[in-house]
Amino acid sequence: MPVLKAKELRKKDTKELIEQLIELRRELLRLNTLSARGIIGKESGKVKVVRRNIARILTVLRERGVKL
Repeated sequence: MPVLKAKELRKKDTKELIEQLIELRRELLRLNTLSARGIIGKESGKVKVVRRNIARILTVLRERGVKL
């Protein structure tokens, strides 16, 4: 999962951002499950990247005044 830039996110419309947010939350749930089962290590940086991407999307949505 690449790191998303706020500039790129601001270019997208709200519907796209919400769809991407749902996808990222699913991915985070999957990664947390794998981490809890011991399949991937906690030192894997994937969880951190996904969490930060979710935060960036939420920030852009809140700037636009979208309530979730």
